[in-house]
Amino acid sequence: MIQGIGAAAGVAIGKAFVLPNWEWSLPDTQVNPVDLAKEFERLYEGIRTSKDEIEFIKREFREVVGPEESSIFDAHLAILDDPLFMSEIRGIIERQYKAAEVAVKEAIDHFVAMFDLLDDEYMKERAVDIKDVGNRLLKHLLGAPEVTLPSDTQPYILVAKELSPSQLVHLNPVYVLGIVTMMGGKTSHSSIMARALGIPLVAGLENKLPTPIQTGDLLVLDGETGILQLHPDELTVRDYAARRDKQQRKREQLELLATVEAITKDGVSLRLAGNISSVKELDMALKYGAEGVGLFRTEFLYMDRHSFPTEEEQFEVYKLVAEKVGSNTVVIRTLDIGGDKHLDYFQLPDEQNPFLGYRAIRISLDRKDMFKTQLTAILRASHYGNVKLMFPMISSVEEVQAAKAVLNEVKAELDEQDIPYNRNVPVGIMIEVPAAVMIADLLAEEVDFFSIGTNDLVQYVLAVDRMNEQIAHMYHPYHPAVLRMIRMTVEAARQVGIGVSICGEMAADERSLPLWLELGISELSMSPQALLRVKHRTLNTLSSEAREMAKACFRHRTSLQTEEMLSAFVGRSGLSLSTPGDSNEKTS
Repeated sequence: MIQGIGAAAGVAIGKAFVLPNWEWSLPDTQVNPVDLAKEFERLYEGIRTSKDEIEFIKREFREVVGPEESSIFDAHLAILDDPLFMSEIRGIIERQYKAAEVAVKEAIDHFVAMFDLLDDEYMKERAVDIKDVGNRLLKHLLGAPEVTLPSDTQPYILVAKELSPSQLVHLNPVYVLGIVTMMGGKTSHSSIMARALGIPLVAGLENKLPTPIQTGDLLVLDGETGILQLHPDELTVRDYAARRDKQQRKREQLELLATVEAITKDGVSLRLAGNISSVKELDMALKYGAEGVGLFRTEFLYMDRHSFPTEEEQFEVYKLVAEKVGSNTVVIRTLDIGGDKHLDYFQLPDEQNPFLGYRAIRISLDRKDMFKTQLTAILRASHYGNVKLMFPMISSVEEVQAAKAVLNEVKAELDEQDIPYNRNVPVGIMIEVPAAVMIADLLAEEVDFFSIGTNDLVQYVLAVDRMNEQIAHMYHPYHPAVLRMIRMTVEAARQVGIGVSICGEMAADERSLPLWLELGISELSMSPQALLRVKHRTLNTLSSEAREMAKACFRHRTSLQTEEMLSAFVGRSGLSLSTPGDSNEKTS
């Protein structure tokens, strides 16, 4: 049993297919100076062919998983346009008289080595993208075929040192039971794409295997815990097969609850909304019974392109989402880039602490032109549905007032043009930094609602980067400081009479339900995949009992005490798929 990084959840059992590493046989002869023009023409033709191929792959992948994940290939296109990368290749050809393919290989090696020296996991994983693009270019320059994957009807677990997005995009999820990679982590592009495709993945096994995995070896992997079993015995296989089948049956059963309202056994109703990044995710959320959208991350509109989206482009998407949701609410968050979210065409400064730097509302207030374009599109869409507007990463009253001032400017401009919009569109903020919690009473007087962004709040309250494997064990959502921060925010909002919703992983964690019932939270917003699981838990919970238990949690001195109590409560709650009261009538 080997412990790796659980990068995409799910259990897989099957025989390994080991993907060969890229191996190129390159000439070491020098090019005659009179033939340099020919080498440049070969290089540019290879670049054009590579770009066309990437565009085709991007369109194909977009149809499968939506625009956010397919935007990964925009980064690949940007590398082929990157002046530094191309200058390195041209310089090697010009100064050293080397063939185009040799120059490309040396440029890849140079930049990959440079990225590997950086003490930044995100940048190290971007080295995979450089190798991916460079190898595609080399393939065309050498006229070499791509390494093909098995295409017969025998499913397999794919094993690779590292898996590039270009390789992953060609996988057929029907045949690929799971993926094992020696390199990479949760934030690598291959992990993001594996999660989108629903393929279990265990990463980060470099130097952890007692012997190399060979094609045909029997493997068992758990993409949630990060455990890989090499040459498992029959008992282990049976155990994991039972887990896999149980997960599948539970998924099928939960889908029966899509049209059932989320009401506790004693009649307390919750509104479960979806977090979305695209129209495709909205369709999934609605399929699973989401009552509207609690968080529309608008970043995907900016990531899936080579330039800022126009007002009209944004308006069409916001309008479509508002119309699809109907009478339910759509909370549209303004652009939240920075930290680990980058745009290829918008240069962010190099920062030692990007999560504490130039990001989210700070960028919007600095780039007023861009901000006004987005606000105009959102306001126009508010005419077609129940739209709310939300500002991210707020830490002061001044920021809220400045953002509202820009919003009022946009309203005045729309009035001058006689363009319809909801003049009373509700305005809210994300509560995700400690400063916002400490002045929540002041902020509540400025806005119409709060949304507590639990992912960032936990990270900032505890000063723990949850993507850092060395300290990930210190990321405790049930830390007393976190629970106190949440309660302070809810109480401040209640004093002024504004609504509060919980957003993020704590909302999606069914163990947290007693906390929300005790605090009087009636709205949770989560990923579409979590909706049915949380609804199931709600239907099987007695709120009076849950609240009594939650009161004890708020008195606990350690995270472990709270986590153990909440886990035990979930464990002893009934798991019936029947619904309370008249839910059967609602289902029909």
